[in-house]
Amino acid sequence: MKRRVVVTGVGMVSPLGLDVPKSWEALLGGVSGIGPITRFDASDFAARIAGEVRGFDPATFIEKKEIKKMDPFIHYAIAAAQEAVDASGLSIRDDNATRVGVNIGSALGGLTIIEREHAKLHREGPHRVSPFFIPSSIINLASGQVSIRFGAKGPNLAPATACASGAHAIGEAFRLIQTGGADAMLCGGAEAAVTPTGIGGFAAIRALSTRNDEPTRASRPFDKQRDGFVMGEGAAILVLEEREQALARGCVPLAEMVGFGQSADAFHLTHPRDVGDGAARAMQQALADAGIAPAEVGYLNAHATSTPAGDAAEARAIRQVFGDAVSSLAVSSTKSMTGHLLGAAGALEAAITVLALRDGRIPPTINLDEPDVDLDCVPQMARERSLNYAMSNAFGFGGTNVSLVFRRVANG
Repeated sequence: MKRRVVVTGVGMVSPLGLDVPKSWEALLGGVSGIGPITRFDASDFAARIAGEVRGFDPATFIEKKEIKKMDPFIHYAIAAAQEAVDASGLSIRDDNATRVGVNIGSALGGLTIIEREHAKLHREGPHRVSPFFIPSSIINLASGQVSIRFGAKGPNLAPATACASGAHAIGEAFRLIQTGGADAMLCGGAEAAVTPTGIGGFAAIRALSTRNDEPTRASRPFDKQRDGFVMGEGAAILVLEEREQALARGCVPLAEMVGFGQSADAFHLTHPRDVGDGAARAMQQALADAGIAPAEVGYLNAHATSTPAGDAAEARAIRQVFGDAVSSLAVSSTKSMTGHLLGAAGALEAAITVLALRDGRIPPTINLDEPDVDLDCVPQMARERSLNYAMSNAFGFGGTNVSLVFRRVANG
């Protein structure tokens, strides 16, 4: 018999704010976190806008001597994990440490430090490469550093499944707890790819919006005038716990996690199949895992990045899975406000889905002036609605798909 799993804490560092209250307030207010790139001189780039994390000081969370040993994506992971653990009230001690694990994914890892050390290698020679280069930049060191910081000695993992990484981390953490491999998991995603290489790489495949003169209107999921996604950065971490353990210590869960589905398109490096069959199978698996009918889902946080091919395929998949129930399904893409956080996107959007269930409030899809999909995309303004179940989708290059399902808790 599978054990039940609840969400007891959430942490966020996003282009909308450095914690959950500020990010959530901005999401419900329809505020865009997109602006001109300030991290480097982007004047020669076709895309010169991004969802940067602003005002973040790693010294608030990390000892000064340790900061330089970590890429910014690790800084963000630690800050979000600290907020999530504080919110959950989970105490990691000698007697439970081996039953608490960490699973934090990332798509690209430490690009800032990779770029810096590569330049130093060519400029000054191999003897000048930092001894901290590798441990400060490789993807699994977000999980590694968080486990060290909190003393979590259980499973330690780090999915690298492109833009589905954070959602995979949450899904696999859910399975570990369900099947007895851990009692609690700190899980999610982190990314800090607003760098010359990151922007240049995605611009080279023409995936990014070049609406540089209107940054707050550039991320336009499901809108006819979209021209690509806007890159964002940040981290989101969830604390998942075995339900009875959480209740026994007096915790009031934010939501219950009840479904996880995953699939592959087996089709193309960067494009989904037009019919969206891979995405549909992930959603169908998640619903079956949750043991619910499509009509019971009131809200879906879509992956929808603002690319024409991706948005259209997901919309077709949603209609295929939900059938007649799509008429009562609210679908929004919060990337319209945060931009696309790549490996952190699925985690941030899962956290947003949990908050929507908790508060009965659905964040909008902003910049949706001319919808080109036949879905209720919650345009422009947040909506109040009592929800029992909600789903979050995350898809990645290589055709990897994840869907997560959460349930409202009566007293949450």
